[in-house]
Amino acid sequence: MAWPDALPRRGLYLITPDTTDSLRLFSQCLRVLPARPALLQYRNKSTDPALRLAQAQTLRALTRAAGVGLIINDDVALAAQVGADGVHLGRDDGDIAAARARLGEHAILGASCYDQLPLAHAAIAAGADYVAFGAVCPSATKPNAVRAPLSLFADSAALGVPRVAIGGITPHTAPAIVAAGADLLAVIGGVFDAEDPLAAACALKSLLLAESVLKVNLLWLDASTLIC
Repeated sequence: MAWPDALPRRGLYLITPDTTDSLRLFSQCLRVLPARPALLQYRNKSTDPALRLAQAQTLRALTRAAGVGLIINDDVALAAQVGADGVHLGRDDGDIAAARARLGEHAILGASCYDQLPLAHAAIAAGADYVAFGAVCPSATKPNAVRAPLSLFADSAALGVPRVAIGGITPHTAPAIVAAGADLLAVIGGVFDAEDPLAAACALKSLLLAESVLKVNLLWLDASTLIC
């Protein structure tokens, strides 16, 4: 499994707004990078390769300076070109094994698994480093996306890779998703459309950190009981 020690396997996974306004994009990202998300995914469905390359190159510099991992959405060649930390692939966006061959053993490879646990098993067998389930809530970005039940996170607990929740996640909806077992919260509008994006990012990150501390404390209590 290729996951750099310097990058958290649990936390906030920000996804950039899809925009052709590069200066606005960079400004938005600079506002939230101080929250130290685990990962930032560059997502832009523009057909202009030059624009996508320029945006990705700048985001690579910004994320590297902030100590945040950069993932490219759906484009293995672009990920290789800008030296991203990895790539995220949807069901129709390419092959995990081919991405591994192109990007190398240290790249982080993610796979969309929607509402289907068998897709997660297949992705991991092919070499995926994390799997994403969603939409866990109604999503403004993808209003017609299939809904994924939160029970998937309990059902997938033994997969051995981080599990990402995506779709309609806000500080209001996140607590139930974290409690269900998600390791990473993938968020676009819940942060970038918030009145205070940095505060929203910090609130989401703190939920995951609090859940991690609670689990450690419970494990310590269990161990103490056994010792006594």
